[in-house]
Amino acid sequence: MAVINRPRRSARRRLWTYLKGHWELYAFLIPGLLVLALFKYAPMSKIVIAFKNYKPRRGIAGSKWVGWANFERIFAEPVVWKVFRNTLEINLMQIAICVPLPMFMAIMLNEMNCMPLKKSVQTMVYLPHFFTWVVVYSIFFNLFGGMGMINQVIKSIMGSSVQFFTKGGWFRFILVISSIWKGTGWSTIVYLAAISGIDAEIYEAAIIDGASKVKQTRYITIPSLIPTLALMLTVRMGSVISGGFDQVLAFYNPSVYDSADILGTFIYRQGIGQADFSFATAVGLFESVVGLMFVLLSNFFSKKLTGRNVW
Repeated sequence: MAVINRPRRSARRRLWTYLKGHWELYAFLIPGLLVLALFKYAPMSKIVIAFKNYKPRRGIAGSKWVGWANFERIFAEPVVWKVFRNTLEINLMQIAICVPLPMFMAIMLNEMNCMPLKKSVQTMVYLPHFFTWVVVYSIFFNLFGGMGMINQVIKSIMGSSVQFFTKGGWFRFILVISSIWKGTGWSTIVYLAAISGIDAEIYEAAIIDGASKVKQTRYITIPSLIPTLALMLTVRMGSVISGGFDQVLAFYNPSVYDSADILGTFIYRQGIGQADFSFATAVGLFESVVGLMFVLLSNFFSKKLTGRNVW
């Protein structure tokens, strides 16, 4: 028996020795793990209120058990399906544009030979990522609001201004272009790293064969970036149901609820605004399950189309 356990003890000893030798690196994981535990895993213990008629004064244990009643209410209320449709339409619209666009921007940045100009452009396109959505809203409202600069130009040409923040279709346009402005530059970092990993000898061989820059991009760069694009798409699909909350909450108003209200903001209003905690939790759990399904489907199709998947 001692002989059987010796390899296990030896493996544990090697692991402990390795951790002791690299403890500084693993110490950086502690803040992230604490945040993950406190804000992601700890709240899972309260999911049970989705199956109860939760009353704060009674507590979780004292609240009445209602089973699947809150979930039946999800499928019975038309407003939930309207919000669900809005969530899909807005997020899929953003994914369709905001996922491939950084790849093409990264290709353009990579082709810039003037390093001072390249660094200046990179700084300009990276900077919006660090703005909060409240700051982004302020910028776009000053540009596209009723008295905004762009709206004044439109009014001088067309004779009337455009209600970008009060008309559903135009409001979605604002959501998309603000997402592009804020996130596209930062997302190019992943693609620039992937481009730097392409073997330079492939380009040299293409140049010898007489391939132009356009053909090098078409037949070498873009195909080499497809696995990275598939990875980014799979990751982004995980937020196709839950994403966009911060942005929409900062931008929207009651006049665009019909076309801009998404699951995240609906849950916020139900839970915080109306204190309907059980129903809000049920909708949130439904949102998480559907989001997981989208991730699994995206990963499956990524494997089928590119031969690679996330896990």
